[in-house]
Amino acid sequence: MEHADEEGTGVRHEPGAPTGALTEEQAARMLAGMNEVIRAGEEMRRLRTEMVKLFAGFGWTQDKIARITDMSQPAVSKQITRLTPGEPPPRLGLSLDQPDTAWLEGRLWALAEEVSEALDTARCTRFVSALARGRRRFTPESSQELRRLLEEDLRLGAAELPAAFRTAYDEISRGLDAGPKAAAAGSAPASVRRAVARQLQRDRLRGDA
Repeated sequence: MEHADEEGTGVRHEPGAPTGALTEEQAARMLAGMNEVIRAGEEMRRLRTEMVKLFAGFGWTQDKIARITDMSQPAVSKQITRLTPGEPPPRLGLSLDQPDTAWLEGRLWALAEEVSEALDTARCTRFVSALARGRRRFTPESSQELRRLLEEDLRLGAAELPAAFRTAYDEISRGLDAGPKAAAAGSAPASVRRAVARQLQRDRLRGDA
């Protein structure tokens, strides 16, 4: 049963709850944002672990991996010793022209970031921010939503944006429209592929690759 507070503020208390106690609804709202941050942190830690495995597969030394990942050398060593003996390292091609869904999502994310930074009024900015904070994740539905936002930004900002942005968008859209595809067996996990594609696409758009 719900009870209004004595001031008529609409704050509801559970029967027997001490005066001034948070309601269940208030606590849930307060913790919702915290839980999103915690989940995002856990996902980033898992992604970093997968990246360490990938770098080890490149033959990089533990010192080099520690420097790149901003981890201690003992922490890197601990991660590497957890690898299954004899397990082949994950495969990862570095060509932008790869058709699996995670790779295309990474490219789409990168393009949205570049558009958001180039246009003060970019409609995709809130979506990009939510992705960066772990509050949004890629699903078929969210991917379509981001594409719609980008399509509008590219149309309205055509005079301000480089032609390469539209070219990249058309390539990514054709890949996504062709239907979801899984990466080849033995490939790096989807989270790694998405992260690497995101960086490679941003480098390409900036002329660094």
